[in-house]
Amino acid sequence: MSSKAINSAVNRVGQVTQQLSSQAPIKQQLRMSSTANTVHRLNTGAPMPALGFGTWQDKDAQEGAVETALKVGYRHIDTARIYGTEPMVAAGIKKSGVPRDQIFITTKLWNNQHDPKSVEPALDASLKDLGVDYVDLYLMHWPSPFQDGDNKFPKDNDGAVIPGSADYVDTYKAMEECQKKGKTKAIGVSNFSQSEMERLVKETSIVPAAHQLEMHPWLQQHGFDKWHSDKGIHIMQYSPFGNQNPIYDGGKDMGKLIEDPTLVEIGKKYGKSGAQVALAWGIAHGRTVLPKSKTESRIKDNLEGDFKLDSEDVEKIDGIDKKLRFNDPSKNFKWNFYADLEGKQG
Repeated sequence: MSSKAINSAVNRVGQVTQQLSSQAPIKQQLRMSSTANTVHRLNTGAPMPALGFGTWQDKDAQEGAVETALKVGYRHIDTARIYGTEPMVAAGIKKSGVPRDQIFITTKLWNNQHDPKSVEPALDASLKDLGVDYVDLYLMHWPSPFQDGDNKFPKDNDGAVIPGSADYVDTYKAMEECQKKGKTKAIGVSNFSQSEMERLVKETSIVPAAHQLEMHPWLQQHGFDKWHSDKGIHIMQYSPFGNQNPIYDGGKDMGKLIEDPTLVEIGKKYGKSGAQVALAWGIAHGRTVLPKSKTESRIKDNLEGDFKLDSEDVEKIDGIDKKLRFNDPSKNFKWNFYADLEGKQG
């Protein structure tokens, strides 16, 4: 090769190197803004997307919200009979064009249908409203039964909820039959205490695939988390932003979790918000997180919470636990929830 050709080649290498170097910040920015599409495995072997889309509240906005969520990349939709959003979820799925077999759908049994004979009809009604032949996960929303019947909040003359007589173990056994029939691929619970979970596992045949509960950086419940891990029960975090939801009276007279200085500071390292860091923390611990929003920009932002935190940052967040629980309807439901768990008040 002539010296002229060699010089030309060297110059070309230098140009390419300079070009790649100039693109590095762009690539870094893209890396920070991309989602990891993390998937967890249930004890059934089924994959569950680690970041789901919650549909609690804002009933009339859910059709468009679900459509948007699926179009931007969510593949896990969480609903419940009591939300009244199952028909809207169905419509949103249809409009999105995403095939059913690409979507993980969770719904929940409400308290007024805990009688074993009511469980399968309740699931059938949910399947009809969702427009599907099966759900991927069916949860018992609360361990507490209400009076069985069509009234979702049966009340006495004084306006107090009328409790039911069904035992949550018997309710769960009826859910097991639904799984055996293929109407749900997996079953689980929500809002149980540890003692309730221990009894359930001991007295039933199918270990719950998942437990959906309040969990966030201010309510970490390390011991309870480990108990689930040891039993092979997957945790799904609702209210992953803690007191961001104005419905929680107990969180109004304090700063917002998503503005916690530790979360905000760590977020700067990755080009993320405190909210996105809170989501990534839950995913880093092997759990599923369920943010919700009806706003397109926030729906997209929440999806960006699926990214990898360095272990040192996970440990920093582990250190900001305040043992603050924001959701406890014990008085209204006439049931002492979370009796043996952190964050229980009174």
